[in-house]
Amino acid sequence: MIQRPSLEQLDRIARAYGLGLGPEDLIEFRNLVSAALASYDRVHDMVEPKPPVTYSRSVGYRPGEEENPLGAWYWKTKVPGASEGKLSGKRIVLKDNVSLAGVPMMNGTSVLEGYVPDVDATIVTRILDAGGEIVGKAVCEHLCFSGSSFTSDTGPVRNPHDPSRSAGGSSSGSAVLVATGDVDMAIGGDQGGSIRIPSSWCGVYGLKPSYGLVPYTGVFPIEQTIDHVGPIAGTVADVALLLEVIAGPDGLDPRQRDLEAKPYSQLLGGDLSGMRIGVVREGFGWEALSEPDVDEAVREAAHAFVQYGASVEEISIPMHRDGLHIWNVIGTEGTLDMMIRGHSQGTNWKGFYQTSLLDVYARGLKTRAVDLTDTVKMVILAAQYMQEMYHGRYYAKAQNLGRQLRAEYDAVLKTYDVLIMPTTPMKATPIPGPESSREERVARALEMIVNTAPFDVTGHPAMNVPCGRSGGLPVGMMLIGRHGEDEVVLRAAYAFEQDRGQI
Repeated sequence: MIQRPSLEQLDRIARAYGLGLGPEDLIEFRNLVSAALASYDRVHDMVEPKPPVTYSRSVGYRPGEEENPLGAWYWKTKVPGASEGKLSGKRIVLKDNVSLAGVPMMNGTSVLEGYVPDVDATIVTRILDAGGEIVGKAVCEHLCFSGSSFTSDTGPVRNPHDPSRSAGGSSSGSAVLVATGDVDMAIGGDQGGSIRIPSSWCGVYGLKPSYGLVPYTGVFPIEQTIDHVGPIAGTVADVALLLEVIAGPDGLDPRQRDLEAKPYSQLLGGDLSGMRIGVVREGFGWEALSEPDVDEAVREAAHAFVQYGASVEEISIPMHRDGLHIWNVIGTEGTLDMMIRGHSQGTNWKGFYQTSLLDVYARGLKTRAVDLTDTVKMVILAAQYMQEMYHGRYYAKAQNLGRQLRAEYDAVLKTYDVLIMPTTPMKATPIPGPESSREERVARALEMIVNTAPFDVTGHPAMNVPCGRSGGLPVGMMLIGRHGEDEVVLRAAYAFEQDRGQI
């Protein structure tokens, strides 16, 4: 039975909302509210439906330092899938914000530590149905709110090319484990660039699919309008194959509308005759961020597409430079509503609600909020201030501007099939040391998202393609395509990969 409110609790709520209720009013309203809660009693007694868990698995274990020198593994396990299928023989690791029933999930934060999901995410079931073997969970950044790899409460994830540097975030462990060959494929999540950034800094392929193409059901969200989940792999063919398996509607995710999966792995070959490529000027030369060797490598790689039959031109999309600002507003206030006040589930959407996650996370936030990272604390403070002062007006305006931003890209994509710019304006940055200031840590966590974040707002497919090295560190080129035409991006990436080979 649901606990009924006291007069003191109702008085506090009434005062907060300015309802003007006196002592006698409160007594009458307590009776009214208590009667209304009878429906909560009935719902409490009912059994909620959950997606079935159909494959056996071992709980596994958290590996020690000798098995985990770069800090990329959170948990090792073995969950074999069907005896045959498209992913037979493939070892896949999940970002640790993806629910795998019976296996711990931390999402990079001590706030959630100890939680064990009771359901499989839709993409987990699809991977297993296709014959893939899930071999564990990869460390991700604290609540996935960092583009660098030093914020997880399990410790930093180190770049395989230089362990003193960041692996990128927030799908840090996923990209590292692909780069080291520990796994064939990985699942990453992307709200501000979190598939593409670590793929860029680790030198692997990572695709943020079109918004809504891959179901987010069973994955810890940040903000429903920018949540994406997708593949990371060592080859374009493996990215395409994993996307082919996990894409398509599941009937449980409101992010999904009007997009169907395609046979992506079969659409890679052939030259690029007739393809038109636009090199976006505003993606280069970011003041105090862009490194000349990165800009130079990406421009050189972009013009290599002429050899494959494509035409390449430099173009201008001035509003691209405002994409980060639009994302910042959406990502700030939207995160507060969904991930903090909404305890990872929120309200006002139809689909599967992971109530076991909500319960554990809500208790963790109440008891361990002091352990949240500086980036998350900054977002809470800024978002609550803006909502108290301006009542959500700027979130609403940013969403309206997001449609305009998408229209600006769409207008150019009527002429060009693929857009190109650097994935990140700089190569992997050093991991901040314990002496680093709070300002430096926050800067290192968020500075690299200027080119990636706009496409989380607009939902266009965007992919990191390794295109060179400088000083021993990978450089990433980002390919962007029309919404729902992920196969065009993959085909362009495949042509480049076949010409350049392993970079």
